[in-house]
Amino acid sequence: MPNAKLDAAFCLTAQCEPGKRKTDYYDTVITGFVLEARSSGGKTFRLRYNRGKEKKEITIAGYGDLTMDKVRKEAQRLRSEVVLGRDPAAEKAEKRAVVRYSELADQHLDYAKSYQKRPENTRRILELHLIPRWGKLRLDEITQPAVAKWLAEKAGEGLAPATVEKLRVTLNRSFELAIRWDMPGVTKNPVKGIPRKPIENKRERYVSAAEAKRLLAACEASLNPQLKHIVGLLLLTGARVSELLHAEWRHIDLEKRQWLIPTSKTGRARHVPLSQPAIAILKAVPRFNGCPYVVPNPETRKPFVTIKHAWQTAREEAVLPDLRIHDLRHSAASFMINAGIDLFAVGRVLGHADHKSTMRYSHLANDTLLAAVEAGAKKMKGSPTLR
Repeated sequence: MPNAKLDAAFCLTAQCEPGKRKTDYYDTVITGFVLEARSSGGKTFRLRYNRGKEKKEITIAGYGDLTMDKVRKEAQRLRSEVVLGRDPAAEKAEKRAVVRYSELADQHLDYAKSYQKRPENTRRILELHLIPRWGKLRLDEITQPAVAKWLAEKAGEGLAPATVEKLRVTLNRSFELAIRWDMPGVTKNPVKGIPRKPIENKRERYVSAAEAKRLLAACEASLNPQLKHIVGLLLLTGARVSELLHAEWRHIDLEKRQWLIPTSKTGRARHVPLSQPAIAILKAVPRFNGCPYVVPNPETRKPFVTIKHAWQTAREEAVLPDLRIHDLRHSAASFMINAGIDLFAVGRVLGHADHKSTMRYSHLANDTLLAAVEAGAKKMKGSPTLR
């Protein structure tokens, strides 16, 4: 085991001893600092040390990759860590085991496909936003300050607040899964603790009875023969568009006046009660042999991919240019609440997972209650004590 001061002059001429596969030259100053000279001509600097009864080593650099001054400084730094009780070789191995975010994103998407109704939404966010920014970084390199700054930049680029929130939620979900799966290098979620920006959705659009009448008349004249049925049922049930477009006859019980939606946005099945006007529409809907869907595309006998063009045309004919098709769901809720139905019942009809979603309609309920107390006050004016 040759010993020598590993300086530039010595390392330049050091060779593997004849007849050996390799020769180790130990430094006389830094304990464990060694130059490994191989019979092939290659040379490598390493630091060797004991951790308990186990002999360990960590590679510093190949000969010629760094100046001798930098090699010796790195050897001294690593030796200091060993003296302080650390295990640099084990720490380096752990660091190598940490995957990059792109690998986590792939696993995240595979998991999303196992339970999400529309995993393509998650895929789109991962591929368009998260992987381009974080994909090449190891998971332990993604920090909370960096994530917070990135989200702020995204908001400054003009992305809608709801879109920025989706980025935050999806990245947060990635790290929740990484922690659940005990992925190396992930001890905490860098997204956790970043405040959720309030999303102000000031746009609340409800159709009046007169507007609904105009809209239905426009749908009646539509070139799409199913549009009148679709819009009518949306207004009468408060269902989501996708739920209705994929509705099947086997889930509709006209006698019990119930529509079973087996899977919804919340992931839960629910029953939607059917009013007499809704039953009348369902009885008028044309049925096609061998077609299980309630309002399919008459040409393909499959659910419509989109009804955007027909909807926009009808909306313009009804002079309702700002009306979105999802507003029909809000409008159904407003009609029920203005008829005196309580928020809990409306939430059940709409299939809300919790009361918070239904509370957006609380001002409508207040209008109904206000009308009630005003009516009561007028009635009381006839009392002798209030004259």
